[in-house]
Amino acid sequence: MSSTTYQTCLANLNSNSDNGATSSTNITTEALLECISNTIDTTQHDSHSSIDASFLLYAASLVFFMQTGFAMICAGCVRVNNIQNTLLKNLLDACGASLGFYTVGYAFAFGGSLADYGKTTFIGKDNFFLMGVENNSFWLFQFAFCATSATIVAGTLAERCQMTAYLAYSIMLAAFVYPVVVHSIWSPQGFLSAHNPTPLWDSGMVDFAGGSVVHLTGGMTALIATKILGPRTGRFHDLRGKVLKVPTEFPGHSLALQCLGTFILWFGWYGFNAGSIISLTLDDHHLVVSHTAINTTLSAAAGCVSTLCLSTIVAERMSGEVTFNLQYAMNGCLSGLVAITAGCSIVESWASIVIGLVSGALYLCCSKLLVRWRIDDAVDAIPVHMINGIWGSLSVGLFAEPTLMKAVYGTSDHVGWFYSWGRGNADAILLACQVVGILFVVGWVMFTMTPFFWLLHYCGFLRSDSLEEVVGLDIGYTGGGIRNHRDNFESEKMEEYLKEYEHRQRERAYFKKNSDRGIPASSIHQDSLHGSSYHGRRIITQNMIESLDTTSNNVMGNNNNTRAIANGVENSNTSVSDNDAAAGDGHGDDQRRTV
Repeated sequence: MSSTTYQTCLANLNSNSDNGATSSTNITTEALLECISNTIDTTQHDSHSSIDASFLLYAASLVFFMQTGFAMICAGCVRVNNIQNTLLKNLLDACGASLGFYTVGYAFAFGGSLADYGKTTFIGKDNFFLMGVENNSFWLFQFAFCATSATIVAGTLAERCQMTAYLAYSIMLAAFVYPVVVHSIWSPQGFLSAHNPTPLWDSGMVDFAGGSVVHLTGGMTALIATKILGPRTGRFHDLRGKVLKVPTEFPGHSLALQCLGTFILWFGWYGFNAGSIISLTLDDHHLVVSHTAINTTLSAAAGCVSTLCLSTIVAERMSGEVTFNLQYAMNGCLSGLVAITAGCSIVESWASIVIGLVSGALYLCCSKLLVRWRIDDAVDAIPVHMINGIWGSLSVGLFAEPTLMKAVYGTSDHVGWFYSWGRGNADAILLACQVVGILFVVGWVMFTMTPFFWLLHYCGFLRSDSLEEVVGLDIGYTGGGIRNHRDNFESEKMEEYLKEYEHRQRERAYFKKNSDRGIPASSIHQDSLHGSSYHGRRIITQNMIESLDTTSNNVMGNNNNTRAIANGVENSNTSVSDNDAAAGDGHGDDQRRTV
């Protein structure tokens, strides 16, 4: 039977008296009350720590469950012959992010936050491999955010990106690029952090749940990647490289999966936004969490309605028919969720509706602009995450409410610009800090990820082979043979493409087996059988034919057969190159075949 706090303290004091520390007659009421008070405080502290840890673990689980939503949306947006490949890449995003954030990412983001408190640093320098980290639930919560930022890029590059590139960029983003942004905005040592003892312009940037840290970082990375990677084959150019007057639509195979993914993301966003309070037991944080969840709901709903109404009006003006686009409505909902992320805890409910309404309009306009500029975003991640990540951060500088700022950040000296007018001044310091933070995130991501993706492209590790794009990446990457996928194809010329793909695979296997130099799978700077990123390379070069002449006696037995094989290879080279010219996406002069 457990003893009461009074009994425990009395026993401890008697034990001290038995050891000679004090006499039993000297056990005063004051000493007993002090012991009881200390015991209650310790118990309460432990209880609060347990509640906060459980709350963070629950929120982290909701945020990580958003990976399921992203996977469902990506799978629903791609064509049926790319489903397995897309799902595998989404899985690799989470795996790469976990390894990168465990090894060095968390250290760069939050390392030394307590030891160097009061100093402003560019990057963390302690806690590598989680050494010295006591609050592991906080690491798990931050990892879930990191994985979300990496997964944003996955859908944009669907149906044309190599597996190697996916794993490489997810590790790069999680281990270095994203942690620097986190350190600058969320760490007490960050030069933009509102928690810095000496914040920028006595305010700092306010990004409560990651409108810029997570969504702008991921969206900007997606824009850079898709610009370097180029559009899907046949999206904006025909198979001969001529620009199409009307871009080809590549509808996803399942709106049901897309809708399921949208609801999963909305559900996970409650952990994303409300969980960012970190501690549930401090002051009035339980009230802040409830307010955050309400704002999240209202902004999502407003974004959905805004996009649906505007798209319907545009469709009616363009075609004369009233149509309701489910895909626009779903992305409008996600746009509202992204836009409210930065200020979900510090804006009033009416402001969250305004933010959501504007986010829906921004999404629709930017989505159509991307098509006009021939930027191929398979899932519209750029207008959803990048554009509304920017708008959400700016909205904080406009709508941050003084009382809520005081409750969450402990100060209300600098609030939203509209509320500053109510105070009789035009203080726009918070808005200026938000602009500086946005420019920093955009500049940092461009500075790091542009050369990274360009290097992948230059080395031939970024873009899949053009013929593999046409027949579907499931064949080239997930195995199982063409026969298992043949029923999924609907194109009239698909049988011809499949035969050419089988022929290329046999050629590749033959030369890999018999060439002394070996044939790398995806290098554009060596004599490879396929050109990867550059679709204009010849399938078989003259140097390879000449090398066959010198080794063919051992392979085929006599010179007559050797010449016949070399001639056959030359003919095959011409045939394959012609077919590849038909399969190329043609979004550049360097991608056209020159035989």
